[in-house]
Amino acid sequence: MLNEDLPPIPTREEVETARVRRRWITLAEVLGVIAVLISGLTLWNAYRQRSSDEADKEAARSEAAAESRTLLLRAAPDRDGRTLSLSPAAAGQTIQNQHIAFPAALGVASVDTVSEPRIEAGWFEQALLRARQAAGREENRGDERVPVGVTTSFFSGGPMHRDSAIYDIGYRVEGGGLFGGHKVRMRGISRVGTVAPAALQARLDALWRSRQPAAPHS
Repeated sequence: MLNEDLPPIPTREEVETARVRRRWITLAEVLGVIAVLISGLTLWNAYRQRSSDEADKEAARSEAAAESRTLLLRAAPDRDGRTLSLSPAAAGQTIQNQHIAFPAALGVASVDTVSEPRIEAGWFEQALLRARQAAGREENRGDERVPVGVTTSFFSGGPMHRDSAIYDIGYRVEGGGLFGGHKVRMRGISRVGTVAPAALQARLDALWRSRQPAAPHS
């Protein structure tokens, strides 16, 4: 074999140049892999952020829907405390009708209202005063309360909803003496709790009984 057929022996400069070239190729490959990893991590973080944002939005929508189905009533007494005008505490809710129930022990018929939600003292006043007299509490002049059941049909964000709850009517007994009989002056209401419609009257009666003074022992 002739020496002309053998490949030329690279010079030191050529060897060094080839080594540098291989080093740059390897570095470029590493940088390419790093870039792909960074891009993947960026996409993953963006996906997780979108998923978290969607979960937060869904939770907010669920909370708003739950709030729209929850009714909290507030009451504004008239000047004489004879009528409580009822309205939703939350904006965007509209009362259509209400059913007001009283403790069975009072012997008072329930009352339905339409388009004018309210509670009138005249609906239960005489029965309540008789019950107070029978319990020996007619002269108590402090703040008192009487439970009532309130079932409300109301609109909120479009669909009709129904709320059934027990409320306490806060009141005072005024008058009496030489110049007139006692009268009930209502002050407002406070929510006791939500009750299933089928159990409302029973829970109302049980609450009334639990607040009555114990009979004296003979």
